[in-house]
Amino acid sequence: MQLKLTLTLIIFSLVLIFFISLLLNKGRIPVKYALIWYLSILVILILSFFPGVFAFFAKLFGFQLVSNMVIMLLIGILFILVIVLNIMVAGQKKKTTLLIQEISILEYERRNDK
Repeated sequence: MQLKLTLTLIIFSLVLIFFISLLLNKGRIPVKYALIWYLSILVILILSFFPGVFAFFAKLFGFQLVSNMVIMLLIGILFILVIVLNIMVAGQKKKTTLLIQEISILEYERRNDK
C-alpha cells in the first residue's frame, strides 16, 4: 500500500476519534453507538498499519488497486450505517405514533370524566 494512503487512513482515523469523542462528551450520541464507531476506526487503523492485509484481500477480491478496495470498504460501511439509522428512525416513528395514541386516549378519558 502506498505511504500516502496509509497516512491518509491514519489521519482520517484520528480525526474520527476526535470527532466521536467530542460528540460523546457532549452527550450527542450514546455510548453504544460510539463503541461501534470506535470499533470501525480500530479496524481501519489496524489495516493501515498492516498494509499486507489490505493487499491480500484486494488481490483475493479482484481489486487492481488497494485504494479502490479502501473506498469500497468505506462505502460499504456507510451503507450499513444508513440501514441501521433507517431501522432506528422507523422504530422511533412507531414509538411516537403509539405515544400520540396513548395521550389521545388519556385526554379523551380526562375530558369525559368531568
